[in-house]
Amino acid sequence: MIVLGVETSCDETSVAVVKDGKTVLSNVVYSQIDVHKKYGGVVPEVASRHHIEKILYVFDQAMKESGIEFDEIDLIAVTVHPGLIGSLLVGFNAAMALSIACGIPIVEVDHIDGHIYANHLEHEFEFPLLSLVVSGGHTQLIVMNDHLDFNIIGETLDDAVGEAYDKVARVMGIGYPGGPMLDLMAATGKPTYKLPVPRLEKDSYDFSFSGLKSAVLNLVNQERMKGIEIRNNDLAASFQQSVITVLVEKTLRAISEFSIRHVVIAGGVAANKGLRERMENEIAKLEGVRLTVPSLQYCTDNAAMIAVGGYFYHMKNKEKKG
Repeated sequence: MIVLGVETSCDETSVAVVKDGKTVLSNVVYSQIDVHKKYGGVVPEVASRHHIEKILYVFDQAMKESGIEFDEIDLIAVTVHPGLIGSLLVGFNAAMALSIACGIPIVEVDHIDGHIYANHLEHEFEFPLLSLVVSGGHTQLIVMNDHLDFNIIGETLDDAVGEAYDKVARVMGIGYPGGPMLDLMAATGKPTYKLPVPRLEKDSYDFSFSGLKSAVLNLVNQERMKGIEIRNNDLAASFQQSVITVLVEKTLRAISEFSIRHVVIAGGVAANKGLRERMENEIAKLEGVRLTVPSLQYCTDNAAMIAVGGYFYHMKNKEKKG
């Protein structure tokens, strides 16, 4: 089954062609990171304008690289939420136009589901499965007992983890996007600054990073008022240690409570080297539990993950219809 995926939820314009929910025939991504750097974050109107400019080019490249003709496509999968409304509309309208013009069925895909299914491109799922979703807009713990069976047991009450990284980076004056830069800096720093670990209630799987972000802001302001130079690498290491500690602790507790056999990390922050290493080390100590993390190209927003999500949506609908 050949699925064409379309992803334009934020600042990446992406089109992919995937066979049988597994084999990536093409996955073209145009990133707007350089465009938004000067603003210190994504500007919605600018993002949607760039999607309009690039969408046809990205479609053309994806089709050329796949070696597939339009009449060979069985299904179109397109991101419909969550995301920036203007950006989503560009991808949706392009996908709908192709669907109508070529008579190809179309399926709407949740962006977060796509991130989870990015793992399926390289690893078969084993249930019960626990997904730790860590991105710029979301932080969630989701238990799955079957494909597309999502039980959210915990989520962020305020800032998502990726958002917290970007805000802390801005406070430290190290630019955008903050996550990758803080991760690099943390690798050469030491966690010498005392920062809170936001655990919340003992039995809660929810997350809260606004207090940690505020603690960094207060620390930076106090040190600057005293004329003390901030050791940026050490502050990055301290911040990252607090974040990773709470993510790992809640994941390990959920593994035990829900008898999890397979853990996947999903979303842009899944590319974080510190998180990947700490999670690998902790889960390696557990018997009968495996961890999988997508390759870096599938951690950030891409259409291949949407195509995989769409494939499973379609198969699920097929089962329901008998």
